[in-house]
Amino acid sequence: MSALEQALADYLRLRRSLGHNLAETEWLLPDFVAYLDERNARTVTVELALDWAQRSPSGRPSTVGPRRLTAARGFARFLTGQDPLTQVPPLGLMPSRQRWRPPFIYSTGDLDAILAQAGGAIASPPRSATYSTLIALLAASGLRIGEAIKLDRSDVDWAGGVLLIRESKFGKSRLVPLHPSSMTALADYAALRDRHLPRPSDGSFFVSLRGKRLLYAVVGQTFRRLVDAAEVGASSPRPPRVHDLRHTFAVRTLLGWYRQGGNVQAKIPALSTYLGHRTPSSTYWYLSAAPELLALAAQRLEAVPARSRT
Repeated sequence: MSALEQALADYLRLRRSLGHNLAETEWLLPDFVAYLDERNARTVTVELALDWAQRSPSGRPSTVGPRRLTAARGFARFLTGQDPLTQVPPLGLMPSRQRWRPPFIYSTGDLDAILAQAGGAIASPPRSATYSTLIALLAASGLRIGEAIKLDRSDVDWAGGVLLIRESKFGKSRLVPLHPSSMTALADYAALRDRHLPRPSDGSFFVSLRGKRLLYAVVGQTFRRLVDAAEVGASSPRPPRVHDLRHTFAVRTLLGWYRQGGNVQAKIPALSTYLGHRTPSSTYWYLSAAPELLALAAQRLEAVPARSRT
């Protein structure tokens, strides 16, 4: 372990002890430390932090840069107590842009194409199975990518067909029931994983070829390569993201309810709980996230007598 890796471990441990929700911080900073170590940097400088923050796996502009720099800035503040040569990137160096963006809604054909790439373009069978199963789970459950990566083997209730999502965003834990077909896919992956890695180094459900928990940055890069190779969203003004699998799940669920003629307003709190939203108001955002959903919601409103809306 390098000196910076040890410092990062201490920093994250301190943040957790103070009750902070690390969220993206613990996913982003290992990549930053690896970047610094590759350059034999002893500590953080403004130049290095800015260069790392501006790097994009896809080579396209994104809103991730300011968040990466924010994570680097917090780590740099911690390092100043150990190394006076540490430079803390100033605020405003990378102004945050509007983070809301219309989601990319994957079609069934899009998902099939991405899964075909995961199954055919990744040479290693265990790694291919890991990404095929991970992507399929995200599409079928609406989990956040961080939640799926954080899953441990003990978090899967095989008898009940339920996943335990522990202390996710906002510090909330929840139970996520899955369709039997999804449980079967997870069981098939677990059997293949255990054949290739009978003695894992940790309890993570999804593992790398070295038997360790997947890294957020590596998953994002791999997913981008699969999407590009499948030519999914090639003509879209905004490149599809792995998080858009979650958006697609939510939009498809709402579309299904509207098409069935159900009471969508009454069901939204249940969807909010399933997705792990803080409040149902976050789930209502999806009503304007897809043109078809917005049109269906407007039609339903027009069908209600005016006096019933007051």
